[in-house]
Amino acid sequence: MDKTLIIFKPDCMKKKLMGSVLSRFEAEGFSVAGCKMMQLDSSLLRTHYAHIAELPFFPEIESFMASEPVVVMILQGEGVIPKVRELLGPTDSTKAPAGTIRGDYGETVMINVAHASDSPEAAEAEIARFFTESDFIKS
Repeated sequence: MDKTLIIFKPDCMKKKLMGSVLSRFEAEGFSVAGCKMMQLDSSLLRTHYAHIAELPFFPEIESFMASEPVVVMILQGEGVIPKVRELLGPTDSTKAPAGTIRGDYGETVMINVAHASDSPEAAEAEIARFFTESDFIKS
């Protein structure tokens, strides 16, 4: 079963869009394999965004991502990574077509509703970054 990490960003939480966005994912047949609300701190954000943490615009991203509690979630299902990214639309919400999540709800390249893993390798690393074994219910 394929898995991806989703972060419902501060704008999504503030606008109370999480249910609407999640329902689009569930309508595609994906299910939630893990979910928690958390306040992101500088250390976690610098690790998560290590590829851009030294760039001049990173403090703005860090400030935004720490501005509100977020919900991190693991979605699972066949082909979940490419399909979720298709549902979200381009990272830059101003270029996202209507009917995509970012096209319908996003505002900018940063204020764009949700983060989603972009590859199986990224999903594995990101899930491990945000979740531990104790976060899962054993059935």
